[in-house]
Amino acid sequence: MTNFNRGDVVLVDLGMQAKVRPCVVVSISRPDSQRNMTVVVPMTTEVRHSECEITFPKPPWLRQASVVNLLGIAGVDNAKIQRRLASFPADKMQDISRGLVRLLDLRHFVGPPSS
Repeated sequence: MTNFNRGDVVLVDLGMQAKVRPCVVVSISRPDSQRNMTVVVPMTTEVRHSECEITFPKPPWLRQASVVNLLGIAGVDNAKIQRRLASFPADKMQDISRGLVRLLDLRHFVGPPSS
């Protein structure tokens, strides 16, 4: 079983139309003991300046400027992850976290998860 950590940038085969693209891991490592899956948000070059996009400085391994598209959040089988590319900047991971809290309306979370 391959494990990926929150903040890893990985290359993922997202299917026919979505293509293979870099994504940021937003789940904890091994979120489910019964499934070999990871939750990711994709990067895209289709910048729309929306509230569900997270901007970040272009790293050398990207061909052109991109944003993280929070609306593309997905659970993917780790077999679809081709390789780890880099770590996403910590300050931008905070922006992703805040964006997901807003997008998923998690502001009202009360207490630890039940067992």
